[in-house]
Amino acid sequence: MTGDIDVRDVAAALRVSIGLLLRRMRQVRVEGELTVPETSALARLDRNGPATSSALAKLEQISPQSMGATLSALEARGLVGRGPDAQDGRRVVLAVTEAGRQVLRNKRDARTEQLAQALSAGFTPAELSQLMAAAPLLERLAQSI
Repeated sequence: MTGDIDVRDVAAALRVSIGLLLRRMRQVRVEGELTVPETSALARLDRNGPATSSALAKLEQISPQSMGATLSALEARGLVGRGPDAQDGRRVVLAVTEAGRQVLRNKRDARTEQLAQALSAGFTPAELSQLMAAAPLLERLAQSI
């Protein structure tokens, strides 16, 4: 307990509300929608740069075979490309293509628009200020887990 606020109550309230928010946001479909593994692999390549299939599988905690299938599907759609590893030309690394970056931007933009519409329809300026003030705290919380 911290002061008059029980941290377990805060944790439970955040878990429920953030979980509901994420489920609702996932329900909105974006044209050319990726599967969860495809989105995760593409976003990781975008954030971290080129990587081998086995390195991505390890980071995503899935089997190399599953990652291979995911990357093959992304490559077939032109969202990732293969090239030689700069340090070891015998190895192949995968990188996000411009088309892949555009798919990620479209997905992020659609989610942002979804939130903006909900916020503009049902929240007062004071509530919007509270949410804006809470955003960095939620980000810090996510990074500390």
